[in-house]
Amino acid sequence: MKLIYIIPLLLILTASSCKKFLEIEPRDTIADDATIIDKASAETAVNGVYNAARSYYSVSFQSIAYLSGDNVQWTGSQSQVQEFINHNVSPENATISTVWTGIYLSISRANHVISKVPAVTDPLLSEEEKNQLTGEAYFIRALNYFDLARTWGGVPLITSPTQTAEENRGIARSTQAETYTQVLNDLEAAEPLLPATTDRYRATKKTVWALKARFYLYQKDWAKAEEYATKLIDDNGDYQLLKPFQSFFYPEANRGTNESVFEFFYSVNETNEHRGQWQPQEKGGTRQWAPSDAFINLVNNPLIGGSRNVLIAKDNQNRWYGNLYYRSPATDPTYVFRIAELYLIRAEARAQLGNLEGASGDLNAVRARAELSTTTASNVADLLLAIENERRIEFAFEAHRWFDLVRTGRAATVLGFTDANKLLMPIPVSQLQIDNALVQNPG
Repeated sequence: MKLIYIIPLLLILTASSCKKFLEIEPRDTIADDATIIDKASAETAVNGVYNAARSYYSVSFQSIAYLSGDNVQWTGSQSQVQEFINHNVSPENATISTVWTGIYLSISRANHVISKVPAVTDPLLSEEEKNQLTGEAYFIRALNYFDLARTWGGVPLITSPTQTAEENRGIARSTQAETYTQVLNDLEAAEPLLPATTDRYRATKKTVWALKARFYLYQKDWAKAEEYATKLIDDNGDYQLLKPFQSFFYPEANRGTNESVFEFFYSVNETNEHRGQWQPQEKGGTRQWAPSDAFINLVNNPLIGGSRNVLIAKDNQNRWYGNLYYRSPATDPTYVFRIAELYLIRAEARAQLGNLEGASGDLNAVRARAELSTTTASNVADLLLAIENERRIEFAFEAHRWFDLVRTGRAATVLGFTDANKLLMPIPVSQLQIDNALVQNPG
């Protein structure tokens, strides 16, 4: 089915903390007329939106972002995974089908929150709380459509609640530009509804600003990208580049630090499958994802990697493995926005605007945290390449590299292929078979 409709089971939320809120897991399907009727069910429904988003961000979406780039190699034997490395992804690929379905599940849940929460009448649920819950759903839906747009281009835009998958058949794909417009519309709707507080796990105005900065970077609206990145960088009481580099993820207690703008929270009840893919057998993992030889050489070069070589380690067989996700049980966060990204977004925007001094300053802030000397780039082209290279190391095991190369038009040059059709993933064949309105991407 193209869109699975699942509403979370009503659970009583007895704790007010963010962590407790996010640890409650939706487990069942119930009738729609009994879903969002009061404060408890509204909060549970929003938790279901987060649950669906963090589920597709756990492994499947990362597979596309990691394996399509040049920082990660696959050590397993599944041919469908190798397709990403070879840049020859089949419409039958199970991973793209899982991501597509997972994103639309998140959208479905967000649609119900956006439609129903504002109309809830419960003396325990204030207008401010209703606004916040609705704004969070708008933000997650914006993130959902952003991920769809950069992965597949234009997609069907579904913004109303639905009861069955059949209701969503026959909706033609919008263009990529129209899909990105939906992203911005949702962000504009979310911003006035959300509080201007700092929360690493739930959406606030600041989280919206982070996605706006990234959105405008992808749109090549350099002035807007700079503007929204600056909002977060200037908030240096809440967001800082932590030193040493590993401080944002190690030791184990370090999560939700001042480095983090937004991360998905996992618990012992709902673990992050990242860990098992990266860790070696001696630590209970499979090491099916491993750093590429090229990345190992770069990150171990003290003039390039600096202190970021803590991202990798060797197992008892003298093999390198990635060590960003290492906790046992696997409760490692998925980092969606870090303040380092906002610095490098602003650096790129400023370089494009001709502000080389400002761009160098932002780049050097990230480099200094990694214990590197200042950049020697002295013109726009060299500075943009230096920023690209910095992003490659800084976000090596976060979902950036492939999308960075695509949005800058550098994928063919760096990765060595010439077929522009490969810059977008194919629509999953399972979706094409049940919906004649869907048209496959070229190639």
